[in-house]
Order: sequence, then structure tokens, then C-alpha cells
Amino acid sequence: MKKPIIAFVGLGAMGLHSARRLVQAGFEVRGFDLQPASLQALAQAGGMVCTSAAEAVQGASHAVLFVVNGKQAEQVIFGANGLVDGATLASSPLTIISCVTMSPTEAAALGARCTARNWTFLDAPVSGGMVGAEQGTLTIMAAGEREAIESCRPLFAAISRRLMVAGERAGQGAMVKAINQLLCGVHLAAAGEAMAMAQRAGLDLQAVFDVVSQSAAGSWMLSDRGPRMVQGSFDAPTSAVDIFVKDLGIVQDIARELRFPAPLSASALQSFLGSSGAGNGKKDDAAVMQYYASFQP
Repeated sequence: MKKPIIAFVGLGAMGLHSARRLVQAGFEVRGFDLQPASLQALAQAGGMVCTSAAEAVQGASHAVLFVVNGKQAEQVIFGANGLVDGATLASSPLTIISCVTMSPTEAAALGARCTARNWTFLDAPVSGGMVGAEQGTLTIMAAGEREAIESCRPLFAAISRRLMVAGERAGQGAMVKAINQLLCGVHLAAAGEAMAMAQRAGLDLQAVFDVVSQSAAGSWMLSDRGPRMVQGSFDAPTSAVDIFVKDLGIVQDIARELRFPAPLSASALQSFLGSSGAGNGKKDDAAVMQYYASFQP
């Protein structure tokens, strides 16, 4: 059976790898991004390059979004030259799969607007970073109509290792992703603080890392980012400091809406803000360590 045509918008570090994997799995991928180099890379991988989201969705039954935030997702769907302008020429019905990290409120609002147009909207943020996208081992936290999620399993299988069904309402996937990012951000900020303290104390960072990463103090974030902290290697990011500024900001917005105390994630956000303000925003997120290391005795 012929696989569906996919409109794919957002060919950044993660999106490009995921689009390539869909091409490799036999999907016809029609891609759009503002960066010419990303479009060229998609073309070299066998995808079709389009000049707008409206063009990409023509003939497509599914649209996958891998843009940065909720505002960009709204623009891609409902803005000028967005999906809304090309959807009349799309295969019917249109299913929009948003792999975007945004607030639950934003996801719910987009879902409602899509439903009003008789489109299916899946709130399906992902975790796993650039490496997970490249290897096809992402985790997807999908919320929406169960039948739609089930029908998209072949697509999800091409880009991920794990599919978690977070619920039946748009916004529930975004909530699970926010909780995931709360833990990731707190763990990473704690790792940066610990390694910066070891550095200030004049300890051998490699020896400290070897001990703590294999003890009860260990975490996945420490094991993954710790080697970069030891080497001071932050210039080839797999995920940037500013990503956690955004994501932990979402966590704090949710905490306010829920009237929920979230002091650890608030403290972690300040660490990432400090590192970003010091000029490390585009560097690897392990550079949160530099925030602590910058304080002089």
C-alpha cells in the first residue's frame, strides 16, 4: 500500500534528521524551512523541497511540525502561506502532527482551531534531542484522538523508539513534555553546579565525574553532559542553553496557572538564564556549568 504524503515543516537539527528517516522509510516528504541549507539537505536525502508550508501541504494527508515554539506553530498552520492556505488542495482529511514543545494552553488552543476546520490535531512533542532524531530513537508523547494516533503509528515508528499515549486532548502531550523538561533541566543544572564546585576546589574533573556518575549521585543528564563539562567543550551543541531557557519558562508558566510551587525548576531556570546572559545561549546546554564557574571568590 502506498504510504501517505507528508508535509514536513521545520528542518532544524532534529527536524531534518526526522524528515530523512521518513524518506528512508518510504514516505514521500514535501519539506519547507526558512534556511536554504536545510532545504538542500532534504533534497539530497530524497525529499521534495517546497517554498512555503502552503505548497508543502498540497496533496498531503499529514503535516508534521518541528518548529521551535507555539507561536511558530500557529504561524505555520494559520499564518500567511501557512497550511491553511494550501489545505484546500490537500488530501482529505488532514492530520496535523505537532512535535513542537509549547505550553499546554497553546497546544489546546491550536487543537481547538484545527478541530473547527475538521482537521485532526495531534499534540505530539518529542524527547531525545538531535542524537535521538538522527538514530530514530525519539520518545513521542502523543495526545489526541486514539484512532488518529493508531493510524499514525507507521509514521511514528520511522522516527521514534517509544510512543507514549498521553491522553485524548491536545495539551496533555505538552504537559508530559513540560514535566520531562522540568526533570531534565533540574538534573542538568545540578550537574553543572557540582562540576563547577569541583573545578573551583581544584579537583581533577575527570576523576570526579568517574566517581559521581557511577554512584547514587548519577543521572542520565550527568552521564551524557558530564564529559563535555570535563572537557569544557560547549561549541558543538546537540541542544542549546536557550532551549532550557524556553522550556523551563514553560514549566514556570504552568506552575503559575496551577498555583503549584516549583522552586527547583525556578532555580534551574535562573542558572540557564545566567549562562545565556553571559553569552552562552547558543552553546551546548552543558555550558550551564559556566554560570556557576563565572562567580569569582
